[in-house]
Amino acid sequence: MTENDILTVIESWQNFQFALQQIEQNPEYIPVLMKVAIHSNNPNSWRALYLADKLHDIQPEEIAPYLPDMIEQLKIEKHHGKKRHLLKLISQNQVLSNTSGFLMDYCLNTFTSEKEPVANRVHAMQILYNVSETEPELKPELLEIILQEMEFHPTPGIVSRGKKLVQKLQKQIRTR
Repeated sequence: MTENDILTVIESWQNFQFALQQIEQNPEYIPVLMKVAIHSNNPNSWRALYLADKLHDIQPEEIAPYLPDMIEQLKIEKHHGKKRHLLKLISQNQVLSNTSGFLMDYCLNTFTSEKEPVANRVHAMQILYNVSETEPELKPELLEIILQEMEFHPTPGIVSRGKKLVQKLQKQIRTR
């Protein structure tokens, strides 16, 4: 499967299940999918990331090697849909120690930005929590930031994920 093949297949949602099945059965297509998903400027390339997201649900080990590329792409990505899937995929994996500083800054800005879509903010909040798992001294500050966002910018997504993370953070801070 070539880049053009993938871009053609993802033009229509009717092809989605077929494409997912083909890529799942032919892992040699994954590098091409990820190149389109992460680096393509095609307006539909976010659909390739969606496809990668669904593949991650089935075979996370196939997508995990692309995490460094996804994190690099966050530095320049402007498309909210692509950012949403990049953040979601990053949030579902362990934070790499050499990226925690960038992710902390990026996700803090994303989480506290009213201009970002709620889904992006929720995934950023999860990544902040994931970073705090490797850097526990950040937990009290993160707890305060989440509580502040829940109070001043409450949306169902922020409040729902926020409550879960607040509960975990409070328990972890108490037992330290």
